[in-house]
Amino acid sequence: MDSLNVEQIASLRATLEQLLTDLRKQVALASPATSTVVLNQSKVGRLSRMDALQQQHMANSTLQQAKKRLTLVQKALGKMSKEDYGYCERCGEVIAFARLQARPEAQLCLKCQSQQEQ
Repeated sequence: MDSLNVEQIASLRATLEQLLTDLRKQVALASPATSTVVLNQSKVGRLSRMDALQQQHMANSTLQQAKKRLTLVQKALGKMSKEDYGYCERCGEVIAFARLQARPEAQLCLKCQSQQEQ
């Protein structure tokens, strides 16, 4: 399989840069929601506290996922700078353009990703 062409790389770079901006915003917005839950005396009952704890848990999960993906996006952009982008980290083959369009921070080709998930 041939490597990615210049137009494909440019398209993927733009996608990664937009994703980087979006993920940074998501991290910034999710961070305050992960702070310690304070008992609000104006709300009555344990349900309010349980609801607040549930929201905090969901915000923590969202924040961790966004941070993980942000790291992968930054790594992908770094690989582009070194002209090492688009190659599977396991087998060294070119990652299909369609896969990179769907997940531009992908580190593995579809075959190696499937093997890893099993």
